Amino acid sequence: MSKAILTVNAGSSSIKFALFPLAKPISQKAFVSGQIDGIGADETKLIAKNQEGEKIVNRTLAGVDGGKVTHDSAFNDLFTWFTETYKEFEIVAVGHRVVHGGELYSKPTLIKPDVMKHLEDFIPLAPLHEPHNIAGIKAVLKLQPNVPQVACFDTAFHRTQPEVAQLFGLPKKITAEGVKRYGFHGLSYEFIVQALPEYSHRANGRVIVCHLGNGASISAVVDKQCVATTLGFSTIDGLVMGTRVGSLDAGVIIHLLRTKNMSVDQLEKMLYKESGLLGVSGISQDMRTLLASDAPEARQAVELFCYRIVREIGSLVAAAGGIDALVFTGGIGENSREIRRNVCEQLQWMGLHINHDANAANEVFISTGRSLIDVLVIPTNEEWMMAKHAQTLLGL
Repeated sequence: MSKAILTVNAGSSSIKFALFPLAKPISQKAFVSGQIDGIGADETKLIAKNQEGEKIVNRTLAGVDGGKVTHDSAFNDLFTWFTETYKEFEIVAVGHRVVHGGELYSKPTLIKPDVMKHLEDFIPLAPLHEPHNIAGIKAVLKLQPNVPQVACFDTAFHRTQPEVAQLFGLPKKITAEGVKRYGFHGLSYEFIVQALPEYSHRANGRVIVCHLGNGASISAVVDKQCVATTLGFSTIDGLVMGTRVGSLDAGVIIHLLRTKNMSVDQLEKMLYKESGLLGVSGISQDMRTLLASDAPEARQAVELFCYRIVREIGSLVAAAGGIDALVFTGGIGENSREIRRNVCEQLQWMGLHINHDANAANEVFISTGRSLIDVLVIPTNEEWMMAKHAQTLLGL
């Protein structure tokens, strides 16, 4: 029987997973990957693909006793499917994406009772994410109690930021309670930092990485360490995102509380679920839909998305003391030639020039020979990052 590492990214209504056969070095391509979508909804589906990207299962899951699918029952279905379909594999470790590691965790950590207690303490810092990450850990613990689990924190990569970059201009007693800039998407940035030397000799220099997807952020990395990032205390800071507002004057919150009599729950829903590209366009949160639309509202949403990226890149270049390379990653960053072109054309003043043919072909290296800055498109691989962390930490 072959050994394998399972990676898990549990959200409020989905579980993303990938299985990596144990090897040295471990392959960056998962043997099988997929997700369970619609947990708690009327219909829940298990979808999986093989190494070649071919769909191998598309199954509707049933809840317990006719009820809706829960995280526990979804994990039970997932492990049942694994053991029935891949009898040749023994899962020897599970790596979990955990959104928040607070100030305690700056590296992957073996999950023990004291760590679980800390994760539960972090729930107020990430109330929309941390509970579901914890639910995934607990579900695996029930099904596979003897399999070691490793927490891979999305905030860990950003713990290298200087103290001044983490501070808000708030009273010290509030800062002491953990209210500061943490940053997220750390697993994605960590992968890009490891992959970049393969493509650019400037990898150890001043690198700006744009993780652009439904959730989006940008980080400044110097000598492979984060010095500044756009996401702060929460996952709604910085860039305009699919449904998240991005940077917002705190006075707007006060205004809405006073004039609209909005509750905390109503504000949270608006800022996380009803704003961003969806809110500005009134059409969609999907960048592909907006780019295909002739509606002026769609164009405005796209323009705002790019404008905020360019503004934030300028700020991060200042924090890094310059720029040697610019990297695009994430669903939009990897696939949208229009967004990359729009952003790069606005950065020509920095001596940045892209090869439009290379950009249109989604090639890795898209800058021209006369560009002072290397511009690259590198697909991220958070799942492999988790598997690698689990393997390294456990000495597998």
